[in-house]
Amino acid sequence: MNLGMRADLTPEMLHELAVEAGACVRPLLTRVTDTETGKQAQVALPCGSTRESKCPSCATKARKLRMQQCREGWHLDEEPDSAADPDDKIEDNATDEGTDSDTRRVRSTRRRQDSPNLPRVPMEASTVGRTFTTPAGKTYRPSLFVTVTLPSYGPVTAEGVPRSPKTYDYRRAALDAIHFPKVVDRWWQNLRRCAGYRVQYFATVEAQKRLAPHLHAGIRGAIPRELLRQVTAATYHQVWWPEHDEIVYDSQHLPFWDEVAESYVDLAGMVLPTWEEALDELDADPEARPAHVVRLGKQLDIQGIIAESGDADRTVAYLCKYLTKSVAETYGDQETRAQRRHLERLHEEVRWLPCSPDCTNWLRYGVQPRNAHAGMTPGGCPKKGHARENLGLGGRRVLVSRNWTGKTLAHHRADRTAVVREVLTAAGVEVPEVERCSARATRADGLPRFQWERIDASSQDFVTRRQALLASIEERLRWRGQYERAKQIREPVSQIGFSPHLPPVEGRSPDPTTEREQPC
Repeated sequence: MNLGMRADLTPEMLHELAVEAGACVRPLLTRVTDTETGKQAQVALPCGSTRESKCPSCATKARKLRMQQCREGWHLDEEPDSAADPDDKIEDNATDEGTDSDTRRVRSTRRRQDSPNLPRVPMEASTVGRTFTTPAGKTYRPSLFVTVTLPSYGPVTAEGVPRSPKTYDYRRAALDAIHFPKVVDRWWQNLRRCAGYRVQYFATVEAQKRLAPHLHAGIRGAIPRELLRQVTAATYHQVWWPEHDEIVYDSQHLPFWDEVAESYVDLAGMVLPTWEEALDELDADPEARPAHVVRLGKQLDIQGIIAESGDADRTVAYLCKYLTKSVAETYGDQETRAQRRHLERLHEEVRWLPCSPDCTNWLRYGVQPRNAHAGMTPGGCPKKGHARENLGLGGRRVLVSRNWTGKTLAHHRADRTAVVREVLTAAGVEVPEVERCSARATRADGLPRFQWERIDASSQDFVTRRQALLASIEERLRWRGQYERAKQIREPVSQIGFSPHLPPVEGRSPDPTTEREQPC
């Protein structure tokens, strides 16, 4: 198909064609120079977005890759190669219960009196979990699918909005969303201490209909349900920050940067305490309490999953279902007026609450942010948790323990590349060597052979972008055709060493353009 001559294609039509072909809808133009020959070429690279609203094709590729990673590690019956890594300890990324890891100030590690104690069990150096044998002699190695939520902030309706917006605790909902990654980290640490083996997991963070984040987790191995409930009830995270319940300076009386003092001062000329000074004051107060305590909700869904079952495949798809959506897209295109107002109220809270010690919103509460400098303005913190699309959730959406598969995401991508290359090569289709134009290719003197230069978007006219998109679509269609023909003229994939841990995602064969590295 030659689309280059179709001048009648509108931008909307090109977008639809790209999505249908699985090509990136907003390719990044780069100029590649071969330093040995002096030749230059313009190359369009995929944008790599994980958001469907920005690029459906790239987001779908990223989601399928995550599905492969999830599936491959869930039901391992042998330890992955990295399981002997001495850095993979129970204390991995751990901090004491009373420690603020952002400031490295150690506080009392005594557990809160209003939280139950954690159970303790002997620890085994294993990551794969136990096997169980039925009376009939059949052996199973079950795993778990667990959903962890946050507590209630007030009754909600079936469409996920508060029954009474005036009494709904939006502030606590916003603070819990901001600090959700910390309490999740603490939950994993506690679970590893109590499960008796080195728990490995693949987890995704999504939003419930009420817009509160919750965690879906695939856990390798079986853990007693009662123990999971005990760990969840006993898990909390204390935020040892200066108080930020009441606004000290409103928009009409905001502090300003004093060049002489190199500090923020208020309109009366008083210098605001620095971040360290505010924490010193907190440390000196024997009656001090944490500014916020995050706890998990009582709702805990636990399901047993057996390998090679329909439930396992469905659960993998469910785990990764919403990775291409932002939190603000939970309601979809048909959001009601009540849902929109609920989203706006929650965003108003997360926009103005401090998200970290460096957050510019601390100026509203009479404290200079850590590493204060000129130009800071409340509401102007660049961290993504404040954005409307994230609603406080500034952390990662996918959490994978290091011994889940013993591989990085790049290794999984390479696995898919190898499978597609094998199919094409066996069918006699010439596959160009990646090293020919790879950024890692070197000359005889050891210097990089290829120089990659991003073409500034401001210098690109419509014709240039149109040509790049058309070229991406045509190349995508050509590669897809080659791959489909290659499959038809060779034996089934199962006979060529296709890894049992690399099944075609969602019932389809691996996509050759998913595996593509930088083209030349």
